[in-house]
Amino acid sequence: MAARRLGGSSWQQVVSLSRRCCLPGGRRERYRWSSSSTALGKTVENSEVTQEEIVLPRKKTWDKLAVLQTLASTVNRDPTAAHYMFQDDPFLMPRNAANARLYSLSKEAGRNAAKYIIKQFPQYFDKTFAEPNVPCLMPETLTPEIEGVSEEALKERIHLRRVKDSVDLFDQLVQAGTPVSLETTNSLLDLLCFYGDGESTLEKQEEQKEDLEEPGVNAAEQKARKRQSQRGSQSSDSRWRENNNAERIFKIMPERNAHSYCTMIRGMVKHGASAKAYDMYIDMLNERHKADVHTFNALIAAVPYLKERFLERWELAKVFLNHMAQQEVQPNLLTFNALLKTLRRCGGVGRSMSLSVIKEMEALDIEPSLATYDHLLSIFYRGVDLCSSGIILEVLDDVEKRSFIPQDPDDANFFATAMQACCDLKDIKLAYRLNKAMEKGDNWKFLDMDQLNAYWSKFFSLLCMMEQIDVVLKWYKEMSPSVFYPTPKNILDLLQALDAANHLEVIPSVWEDMKQLGFSRRNDLLEELLSLMSRERHPDEIQLAFAKCAEDIKAFHEQSGREQAPLEWTGSALGHVALLFSRVGRTQDAWSMMERFQQINRIPTDQVMDEFFACAKQTNCPDEAIKLVKLAVSLGLPSSQRLKSRTEKEFELSEKQRKTLESIKSDSDSSDSDSDSDSDSDRD
Repeated sequence: MAARRLGGSSWQQVVSLSRRCCLPGGRRERYRWSSSSTALGKTVENSEVTQEEIVLPRKKTWDKLAVLQTLASTVNRDPTAAHYMFQDDPFLMPRNAANARLYSLSKEAGRNAAKYIIKQFPQYFDKTFAEPNVPCLMPETLTPEIEGVSEEALKERIHLRRVKDSVDLFDQLVQAGTPVSLETTNSLLDLLCFYGDGESTLEKQEEQKEDLEEPGVNAAEQKARKRQSQRGSQSSDSRWRENNNAERIFKIMPERNAHSYCTMIRGMVKHGASAKAYDMYIDMLNERHKADVHTFNALIAAVPYLKERFLERWELAKVFLNHMAQQEVQPNLLTFNALLKTLRRCGGVGRSMSLSVIKEMEALDIEPSLATYDHLLSIFYRGVDLCSSGIILEVLDDVEKRSFIPQDPDDANFFATAMQACCDLKDIKLAYRLNKAMEKGDNWKFLDMDQLNAYWSKFFSLLCMMEQIDVVLKWYKEMSPSVFYPTPKNILDLLQALDAANHLEVIPSVWEDMKQLGFSRRNDLLEELLSLMSRERHPDEIQLAFAKCAEDIKAFHEQSGREQAPLEWTGSALGHVALLFSRVGRTQDAWSMMERFQQINRIPTDQVMDEFFACAKQTNCPDEAIKLVKLAVSLGLPSSQRLKSRTEKEFELSEKQRKTLESIKSDSDSSDSDSDSDSDSDRD
């Protein structure tokens, strides 16, 4: 830029001016022009003359995202904020993993709905207001422009992925006696085998709309037909139908080449017709055609569906590998990944042969992908008898050195599989190394919403099991809810970690998170929470916080809405809540819990009875103590006589209260009196 503004004479003037600038004392100050990338000035010194030469910088081509990447590096993740995809609408912030999945799918469904509207009504989106216009962001033209029955019209419909229209037009060309080139027929086979001879999404939606909106059909029949079509689409869309259009067109082709056979084989494997794909491969060999590497990859992946025994599966996979060598087909990364995926379903044979496959990859100078390591870990760390940590150590050594790009659909499964292996081995150091490798570069992009939550959930469970409680709480605050949403198992693991470290004062904050996550109605978590809070006495401040949690739990049990069934009290939950109320002197609340024992036909423990009696004594409520004695008598508890005598001794009772207490008779008293009266009558 500077070179354009200043000519050669101007640069000389700048240099001469710089030489004239001298410091006091005759010293001359040297100026150097520099930047972070290339120095703008160079100083050439001589013993006699000092000269300065200005060198223009070379042109630097920056990445288009360089500025955004620089700005992003200055911002850290907010541990209190939700995922960035949910920050557009604060009213749709997810509370738990289920909500996060639902909202993310809803957002994607909204995008698909917008695309559907654009494809369905392209005439309303023909104006371009964007400046500058970006063609890739504008809606595509999806309406056929070529009319008539011709091969060009067929090519256009194949390009637009209109399956039904393409098949109909092909049949019209055949009936008219118009020859269709082999290349076009193969393109039609590609389309049919990709969709499994089904309809593309747009055509399927149009047909369902027409079928479900027939005139003269009532609403009930339309709903029933809709449910039936949904069930049918889920069960049959991905299956290869017998004598479908792909098979029919393949049979009537006057000429078939290797591409035709390879397309049919890959389509059959993709849609579950592995046996037919193998027969098609045998026919292909009989016709002396050679398969490509993608066809061999599909056949190797289909081996577990062709053979039952583990050794037979490995032998068939070796047959395909030998055929590749005979036909001089060079294997690629997906070939070895398909082989390892097959070995995952070969039991002990897979363990013995998988390392040989890895060595063969090294011999061919093929770098493993994350899917390769995922299959390897699944082979060695799946099942009850786990191997040592040697395999996963070597895998992590390689993963830490490399930066990965997506090369296989199964790449996304690696981090969750590796973290599960770390949990099974109970090795926290391996988990830390794996997490560091996941956060390196763009590796985190391999995890979608569900996989991210599964990964962090396993990592947090391992932390609760193996780490100190301070470290666990630090990770918990940093990860939730910005990275993952704790599952009920994570909350249970956290409560057990707090119990093991004797940090029960954190339980009230965990209870607040449980309410936020929507776990306030889970009986297993409520039982564990109440059990920990009521197990022993704590300082008054902590007991007050525990009583507040018990009050919330009591409110959740009592509320009932149209969509929520009321929570049922259990005997243990009632006892825990009564204990927590009694320890803070909330006598009336504690008694309301005690009354429910008789309502639900449960028996309170002696500890609950004693704690409530102590609360009544502390608050000087003899009436509550008398009620407790009545409750014990009505429930037939052995402690009723003991509580009655303690009430007489430890309370200052009025005459009325004393008479009420004396009128209470336990079953043992009544039976004793009955036996005495019977003996007196016998004497008479």
